[in-house]
Amino acid sequence: MNVVTKFIKEAQDELRKVNWPSREQAINYTLIVIGVSIAVALFLGGLDYFFEGLLKTFIIK
Repeated sequence: MNVVTKFIKEAQDELRKVNWPSREQAINYTLIVIGVSIAVALFLGGLDYFFEGLLKTFIIK
């Protein structure tokens, strides 16, 4: 058995052992990641806006 065939067979064996999430779990995890990403983006955008205002008020006149 050559190296490539052996690798593919072992990869298939390992993939059969994986505990794949259900469709519902995958959707829930995806929505959580999107929600957290939006929350972090809003938080960082707010900080950016706040510090930009500080810079314009006190440093750049």
